[in-house]
Amino acid sequence: MRAKTRQGGFPSPTRQQRGGGRRRALHAAAAVAIGVMTLGALAPPSVSAAASPDAVQQSLNALVRDDGVPAALASVQDRDGRTRTYTAGVGDLATGSKVPRDGQVRIGSNTKTFVAVVVLQLVGEGKIGLDATVDTYLPGLVRGEGIDGRHIKVRELLQQTSGLPNYSNYLGDDVRYYSPRELLDTALQHPAEFAPGKSWKYSNTNYVLAGLIVQKVTGRPLAEEIDRRIIKRIGLRHTYFPAPGDASIREPHPHGYLRNASDGPLRDITEIDPSWAWAAGQLISTNSDLNRFFTALLAGRLLPAAQLAQMRTTVPAEATFGPGARYGLGLVSRPLPCGGLSWGHGGSFPGYETRGGATDNGRATNVAVTMQLTDDAGRRNLERAVDTALCR
Repeated sequence: MRAKTRQGGFPSPTRQQRGGGRRRALHAAAAVAIGVMTLGALAPPSVSAAASPDAVQQSLNALVRDDGVPAALASVQDRDGRTRTYTAGVGDLATGSKVPRDGQVRIGSNTKTFVAVVVLQLVGEGKIGLDATVDTYLPGLVRGEGIDGRHIKVRELLQQTSGLPNYSNYLGDDVRYYSPRELLDTALQHPAEFAPGKSWKYSNTNYVLAGLIVQKVTGRPLAEEIDRRIIKRIGLRHTYFPAPGDASIREPHPHGYLRNASDGPLRDITEIDPSWAWAAGQLISTNSDLNRFFTALLAGRLLPAAQLAQMRTTVPAEATFGPGARYGLGLVSRPLPCGGLSWGHGGSFPGYETRGGATDNGRATNVAVTMQLTDDAGRRNLERAVDTALCR
């Protein structure tokens, strides 16, 4: 999820798209959260990887100290597959409890990469065509002002070039269960951003439609397809798609917090109905599982070579993901300061923000913080923590 954040999550990603109905919905979520805390409760940073802090630990400490996040967690995998985990801050401001090592978090728009992989697997099986139209699979469903599913390709959904309006900009005040069709219908009440294939703009609506296509083609729920085709296949033991109505996080996790104003109190928003994210950002996972997922993806363990090559064919996406960033089919490339590229996505959901990436030589890093970052400096610091780990 992307409330007022720049990249990789749900609801929205661009600087121009912040606010509106999305922000009202998040404010409503905060209103029903239990407890109001301040950063004065923060404990000294902790390290779970070594007795003395290294550069990664120092970057997490700085996120807590300078950017005011209650907790930061990281998992760093080297090219030989060895993993180190790190924590800083506290896991629960009410009790002062420690941050669980490699705790579960809501991973927001990292979910999009999982959905794109399922779609591309179905492409490889001959069940979906990348250049087939949405109407091929969902006839008559996608119509609106400047919107026609007969002219929008599956590829354009995955690459964010469809021109579909972003439904999460228009959600109302209710924090409740939303069906995927309700999310789509919300988007279709608004005009297209541009003609399909003529520009690029991040929209969560694209992935709601991709999820609906998966369900239509397979005859099974999207959650089951992600579980069967990805989670079980590569052994992601701490990743799952919450069932309808499940507002909890199953395994040990740091609490997530929301701040309505820059000088306002932090509110615990850990438990929230995630259905307003669905295929755009509903998954729960850990940093280590995300590393496993992205390294398996780049190594060709999830897609045939032809579909992986399509996924890695990118267009410029700097306005949303930062300098040099490019967007493939649910996959983002970013230049590293030490040379080369990292591949990942990133995500944001009320209470949590994640950044990470993997390289072609097997390195991988994911970092999570327990508060959405609403300023450019904080986001740069989070991305810098990822770069520090990948460039060690």
